[in-house]
Amino acid sequence: QVQLVESGGGLVQAGGSLRLSCEDSGHTFFTYSMGWFRQAPGKEREFVAAISWGGGVTHYADSVKGRFTISRDNANKHTVYLQMSSLKPEDTAVYYCNPVTGTRPLSSWGQGTQVTVSS
Repeated sequence: QVQLVESGGGLVQAGGSLRLSCEDSGHTFFTYSMGWFRQAPGKEREFVAAISWGGGVTHYADSVKGRFTISRDNANKHTVYLQMSSLKPEDTAVYYCNPVTGTRPLSSWGQGTQVTVSS
């Protein structure tokens, strides 16, 4: 069972940046492609970004393309990152990570990390 812990969220003004982290406490996720998802109040959870197990292939939702960057460190920290720049109020959501196939999550959800962007 993959055990993932998200962190790095917070309150930021529009145009600002945040870096989210997703740590695999069980050190097993390096065999999976990994994705970030988000859920805004009153909305369904949506795909944000994904990265292949080796880190060489990435995929982004159109809404974040050019603003967000997904990366991973399998060797040392077993962590997936989401660098978010030029943040907009509509990026406000709880952000989650999960192993994926394509854009489909494969495991149960963690507690997520709240991102709030003020206008």
